[in-house]
Amino acid sequence: MPVNVTLLFSREQYVAAAEAYLRGIERRIAAGLNPQVGSVASMFISRWDAAVAGKVPVTLSNRLGIAVAGRIYKAYLDQLSTPRWQRAYNLGARPQRLLWASTGTKDPKASDILYIKALASPFTVNTMPEATLKALADHGKLGSTMAPDGGDCEQVLGEFEKSGIDVDALAARLQDEGAKSFAKSWNELLAVIASKGDALRKSA
Repeated sequence: MPVNVTLLFSREQYVAAAEAYLRGIERRIAAGLNPQVGSVASMFISRWDAAVAGKVPVTLSNRLGIAVAGRIYKAYLDQLSTPRWQRAYNLGARPQRLLWASTGTKDPKASDILYIKALASPFTVNTMPEATLKALADHGKLGSTMAPDGGDCEQVLGEFEKSGIDVDALAARLQDEGAKSFAKSWNELLAVIASKGDALRKSA
């Protein structure tokens, strides 16, 4: 069964998830089990920019999510090139894919394919919303792919820090808020199912 590690926002959160996944693969190998377990590590992007909208200089608008993604992409490629991963590959394991989530543009003043163009990169998945997918098909042109070394991400993140944004603290807050939102949706779904079940039993 595929494994979707979701609600990740920062490099540190990603590395922890990737390490846990690799440990699981290594345990399967040690136990003589099939190591071909598909997995994605889902990174949420646009929520970063929505969280700092109006709190940073205009020159930094809609740049935080992309900068964080650059830092994560470098960590991702570094992970896949380690001796541990190479050994797992040789024994039949599949690489965990990095998945870009929340890639619809929230700012109406920004390009509707902002994150699609910026996050185009090998070995990744982009779960773009339908409207964004249609926009890409209509007028999108992809240029160069993401820099393997993260490009200028650290410089950009430094500018956010100077503007008073604590990136690590914000990552923790976004993950906590996301988890609460997911839990709320899950509980609402369970309530609907329970209500439908009661209605069906009464009508039977």
